[in-house]
Amino acid sequence: MASAEAGPSRVRVIALFGAVLALSSIGASTIGAVAPQLEHALHIGNTKIGLLSSVSLLVGALFVLPVGLLVDRYKRIPLLSASVVLWTVASASSAFAGSYDALLLTRLALGAVTATAGPAIASLTGDCFPARERGRVYSYILAGEVAGTAAGFIIGGSLASLVSWRAAFLLLALPGVVVAWLLWRTVPEPLRGGQSRLDTVDDQDEGEGADPAGLAHEVARRKGVDPDPRLVLRQNPDRIGLVRAIGYTLSIPSNRSLIVGSALGYFFLSGLQTFAVLFVRGHYRSSQATAELVLALLVVGAVVGTLVGGRVTDALLRRGALGSRVYVPALCYLVAAGLLVPGLISSKLLPAIWFDVGGAALLSGANPGLDAARLDIMPAQLWGRAESVRSFLRSLAQAVAPLAFGGVSDLIAGIAPAQVPVGTHAGVISASEARGLEITFLIMLLALLAGALVLFRARKRYPRDVATAAASQQAAAQAA
Repeated sequence: MASAEAGPSRVRVIALFGAVLALSSIGASTIGAVAPQLEHALHIGNTKIGLLSSVSLLVGALFVLPVGLLVDRYKRIPLLSASVVLWTVASASSAFAGSYDALLLTRLALGAVTATAGPAIASLTGDCFPARERGRVYSYILAGEVAGTAAGFIIGGSLASLVSWRAAFLLLALPGVVVAWLLWRTVPEPLRGGQSRLDTVDDQDEGEGADPAGLAHEVARRKGVDPDPRLVLRQNPDRIGLVRAIGYTLSIPSNRSLIVGSALGYFFLSGLQTFAVLFVRGHYRSSQATAELVLALLVVGAVVGTLVGGRVTDALLRRGALGSRVYVPALCYLVAAGLLVPGLISSKLLPAIWFDVGGAALLSGANPGLDAARLDIMPAQLWGRAESVRSFLRSLAQAVAPLAFGGVSDLIAGIAPAQVPVGTHAGVISASEARGLEITFLIMLLALLAGALVLFRARKRYPRDVATAAASQQAAAQAA
């Protein structure tokens, strides 16, 4: 691709990939944003609110494994475009649900059609962008995921407060039509194996050749890291069936750790975003406008963390720190947990928010490195199926989280003493329910600590798995 076209093409592709993830995250965050209105309109509690988020993620987890096989064998842009169209229809249908059961059914449909995003975006990103900047590119794409969460919370919450929760679901579904059309019309299907990368002039001639994960592989070679002969694929990955591909993906030790560590982080984040509005308005007795301002600051922190996290891991990798895409996210989880403790227990909103912003930045900052790391340890022909395995387990963790957070908070609300209200506005939930959410958030921070521990342990095995992926990539090229 000519350099004159590379810049605009890269920006367009990154923006559209980010928009797809934004749509996916809008679905989850809108439930949290309109939770106060849903509780009153449908006469439901935290557990049923959590179920609305959980069913969508659970169905998505069930569909993502076969979708990964489709991503590896068929054109990805048409699959992704069709998925966005179906997402739009399913999301808009939520606005017309006449009861809680009907709303639950629309969330089931929404989960089924969002399963394409994770595997398709991972595979397309690997083929479109060089490995030396993959963490940075992922940070831009994942910023779309954060922006979607922000839109779901802030726009959805405002519409629910000013108009109705139905208006929030309907209007937030409309951008899907534009995203699907732009994907279909403006993004060409790239060749597999990194042969269609949208390189800039500076990206070329970096010694990566046709190896789409070249930088990490080259660092492993320079350091003399030997591959694990038991895990080197001698067969063309295109000819491997879904079951064997899943087994191979889970046989890579550091990949198992990356999947588990990432799932634990998303577990906490899923529960947090489902009940964040209820917590802020209930714990601090704040207005809807104040709650939205808090969420806006958290989004700013998350975006900054996402952009910085990808650049840091890329820079360290270029300097030969092969394990940076593993241990930097581990540090992010560890420090984020420490910052969120004072942010959650403070009875004053002003000092608490700055701890929470720092925690949000670090939570989001872990993701670009982890996403890039998973591509480094897999042959390119398995990227879709490998990501589907990760998405399956991540979605399960995210599905369990809202139910777990809601159920535990309801249980604690019945036995824990309520805090004295400190705000000036009437709470949308009782003081005991707000106290239940506070204690639940503190308990669930253990998930972040566990995720950090798992990732720290993976850093020793990761270099060898990178070398193994490089050897498998060479064997696949010879077998093709």
